Amino acid sequence: MKAVGPGAKEIRVHDDAGAFRAIYVTKFGDAVHVLHCFQKKSQKTALADLSLAKTRYRDLMSRRVK
Repeated sequence: MKAVGPGAKEIRVHDDAGAFRAIYVTKFGDAVHVLHCFQKKSQKTALADLSLAKTRYRDLMSRRVK
């Protein structure tokens, strides 16, 4: 997911309850950092969901630099 940040990935799950997404990043050591999980309500990902994932990505990056 280039819209969130370098190395960010997305898992997509579809079932009878709807469509779900998890945005995560694994490029920092041996951990998986889940940035945001949500249920999709439309075809396009809501800006609020992308914004939250971007903010969490930036927070993670700032903690990794220190």
